[in-house]
Amino acid sequence: MKQGGLVILASFAVALLLAVMPLPEWARPFRPQWYTLVLIYWCIALPERVGVLGGWLLGLFVDVLTGALLGQHALALALVAFVTVTLHRRIRVMPRYQQMAAVAVLLLIEKLLSLWIVAITSNNPAPWMYWSGTLVGALLWPWVYIILRDLRRRFRVG
Repeated sequence: MKQGGLVILASFAVALLLAVMPLPEWARPFRPQWYTLVLIYWCIALPERVGVLGGWLLGLFVDVLTGALLGQHALALALVAFVTVTLHRRIRVMPRYQQMAAVAVLLLIEKLLSLWIVAITSNNPAPWMYWSGTLVGALLWPWVYIILRDLRRRFRVG
C-alpha cells in the first residue's frame, strides 16, 4: 500500500463509525453525511488515489452497514466522486464559503439520488427533515477540510 493509504482508510473508517453512531431521536435528522464529506475531501486532495471506484466501494460499505438496498449509496457516492474529481481543481482554489456551497451541492446530489432510489422501491415520502443533514454537513465542511488536511500533511499522504 502506498504511503498514507492507511491514513485514508482510517479516515473512512472513522466516518463510517460516525455515520452509525447512536444519536438521540431528535438529533438523527441532523446527522451529517460524514462518509460523503471525507470522500469529497480525498477526491479534491488526491484525485489520482481516491476516485469513482473508491466512492463505489465506500457506498457498498455504507449499504451493508446501514442495511440499505445494495447499490443505493454505491451509485450515489460514485457519482459524487466523479463530479468531485472532475471539478477538483476548481473546488480546491475556491474560498472556504464557496467550497461550502459546492460541497452542499455535492451532498444534495447524494441525497437526491438516494431519495430517488428509495422512492422507486417504497412508498414512504421523505420528510422535510431529510435535507437537514446536508445543511449541517456543508456547515461542518471547513472543519472537516482543516482536520483532514492537517492529517494529510502530518503523515505525508501523497
